[in-house]
Amino acid sequence: MKAFLFACLGITTIAHADDIVERGRYLATAGDCASCHTARNGKPFAGGRVIATPFGPIPAPNLTPDAETGIGGWSADDFFHALHEGKGRDGTSLYPAFPFTSYTKVTRADCDAIFAWLKTLPAVRQPALPDTLRFPYRMRWLMGPWRTIFFDAGEYVADASRPASWNRGAYLVQGLGHCNECHARRNSFGAPVTEPFLAGGIIPVQNWYAPDLSMGVNGGLAGWSEADVVTLLKTGRSSRGTALGPMADVVMKSTRHLTDDDLAAIATYLKSLPDPEPRKPGESIAGAKDLVANGRGTYERQCAACHGDDGRGKGDAYPPLDRNPTVTDPTGINVIRAVLSGGFSPATEGNPRPYSMPPFSQRLDDDEVAGVVSYIRQAWSNKASAVSPGDVRAYRSVPGE
Repeated sequence: MKAFLFACLGITTIAHADDIVERGRYLATAGDCASCHTARNGKPFAGGRVIATPFGPIPAPNLTPDAETGIGGWSADDFFHALHEGKGRDGTSLYPAFPFTSYTKVTRADCDAIFAWLKTLPAVRQPALPDTLRFPYRMRWLMGPWRTIFFDAGEYVADASRPASWNRGAYLVQGLGHCNECHARRNSFGAPVTEPFLAGGIIPVQNWYAPDLSMGVNGGLAGWSEADVVTLLKTGRSSRGTALGPMADVVMKSTRHLTDDDLAAIATYLKSLPDPEPRKPGESIAGAKDLVANGRGTYERQCAACHGDDGRGKGDAYPPLDRNPTVTDPTGINVIRAVLSGGFSPATEGNPRPYSMPPFSQRLDDDEVAGVVSYIRQAWSNKASAVSPGDVRAYRSVPGE
């Protein structure tokens, strides 16, 4: 069979890609649609999962072809308008918990392929749950001015000065992958900040820090190679770090299923991101020197056996802590949560039996956790700010997904 070629990108995506349904399945996987549109222990794509936002919970709708409760009555045009314009079948504005701000870049051909695949799924009767947004956010007409200020519709336009692989990576990262929806801070109106792009930010409500994805000297992935990025997205681990929290779920349900060519294209694009300005050192907290000194002892007793005295980890089992973006992010949130609740990387074909880090929340008090976290954030090559016992206390009771 003739392989499908992206008209604007000029590269092959998957074998036998002229089969629009199979291509749609692959694209829906690249977009990680199942994560939001499948409730825990629910039928695939039948909706029912409630997405927590700072403005109140929003239930994800049913995407199966049920005529009454799903998209059985939708046309391909309806589906395209939802992804491209953020509009429901009845013309109402969708809330940006659905990342139409990124999906608008998806081509019409890819939208049609995803829709064709969704129509082949078993129909599941699953009525939509009511929105429970707080006042005044539940007043949907407010989306009108929001869209005017924060949303520009438009398919991805290839950059003719760049190679096909770079364009493919940009298309996946900016569009289907909707990476900026997590890897950016959000303003007070819930809109992701796009300048600078992929500069990192706290994921609202979930309280994980999605790091800056630039790979330059000052970037969140400084020192990473393109191969490191591909390995992490494929297996959930690399010589530089391990996918934890929401990113582990992304690897499990999405990126590990992508072709090697697409993963390489993503890495090529990320490698080209401009280097950010040097990060300003965080403010010193009271008692930081004593915290770090005490934390060194805790590290030697509790952590060094796995992660090494030099913080370089041990083989594929235990990730390095030196120059690890999970350790050195500007907030300290991720490493605090990893120490308290443990670290669990995804089980993938390339990492079928991953080692996990045990939780220390019952073994270490707030002062001890703050000490060991502050120590590893400042040991070896790391130069991140210390964290306080109050920071630890704030995340001790945060539940995982």
